[in-house]
Amino acid sequence: MKKGCIILVLVCSIFLMSHLQVQETYVPPRQKLSEYGFFEGPLAALQPVAGVVPYELNSALFSNYAQKIRFIVIPPGTSAVYQASKPFDMPVGTILIKNFYYPLDFRQPDKGRRLLETRLLIHEEAGWNALPYTWNDEQTEAYYDVAGDTKTIRYTDLKGKTKTTPYLIPNKNQCKGCHTNGKEFLPIGISARHLNKSILWENNPVNQLQLWNKKGWLKDLPATEIPANADWQDNSRTVDERARAYLDINCGHCHSAGGPANTSGLFLDVFNQDPTALGIHKTPVAAGRGSGNLSYAIEPGKPEKSILVYRMNTVDPGIAMPELGREQIHKEGVALISEWIKQMKP
Repeated sequence: MKKGCIILVLVCSIFLMSHLQVQETYVPPRQKLSEYGFFEGPLAALQPVAGVVPYELNSALFSNYAQKIRFIVIPPGTSAVYQASKPFDMPVGTILIKNFYYPLDFRQPDKGRRLLETRLLIHEEAGWNALPYTWNDEQTEAYYDVAGDTKTIRYTDLKGKTKTTPYLIPNKNQCKGCHTNGKEFLPIGISARHLNKSILWENNPVNQLQLWNKKGWLKDLPATEIPANADWQDNSRTVDERARAYLDINCGHCHSAGGPANTSGLFLDVFNQDPTALGIHKTPVAAGRGSGNLSYAIEPGKPEKSILVYRMNTVDPGIAMPELGREQIHKEGVALISEWIKQMKP
């Protein structure tokens, strides 16, 4: 290869190299999502080309009832390295593709959908880089947009009610608010406890991590004792399992020892086993509107007197938690955490 040539990472095959154009050391932002060549056919169909692999999480972060379709690109000849409690160590050139959309009618998803944004996380030599793309109203293209936007969304919910709501598309810098751990910018979902689940692959049920291991996308996968969060919507699991999984994915990336909210002393990640750090009879670090004049983050047996529920059950920007990406109250999430606290013995 001549000196000075850019070394391209083979994303799918030699045939696809000219389409995906993923560089090993740096991926300059394309102005259009279509320029990456992740999908074939109409862009909004999100039909992946070979080498662009769909993946799923046990429990997903709530985003104003928006649905998500996720894909990952791992450069051929490389593998992620398994880590039990941290995000996997991903090879340079890895791309995470997360697409946010609303079904026009949640009762009948086949009626169509509206795509709002696609977020790319690209692992470059210098670390992870977040690239936000906003879909046009015609649903023909998504454009690189560092400034973010606010859209008005209209859909029919599962109860047949028409909902009209704002939807905030975060700007590039706001991505750091959730993805920073210590001094590192890291993905959230690419962890054992989130990915350890059964999925359909070529119409057959398989364990997702075992599939990755078999395909060569993941190495050092242990045979046993792989953590797995519950699906918070799975009523066959205990309320405690579901609640801890819900808090872990929605709150734990910030409220953890290495997260941006570590000064609060409130650690909601699934690995924390300290009742006080979890919020039980824990007084807030700072009083004010955010505390609602309540005494504890969690008052066992009394969700109505728990700051955790108080902050989940509002859209007031000065009170609501999480602070970003929630313009609606997640009623099902509030109900779950309320039941969890209600079951705690005072």
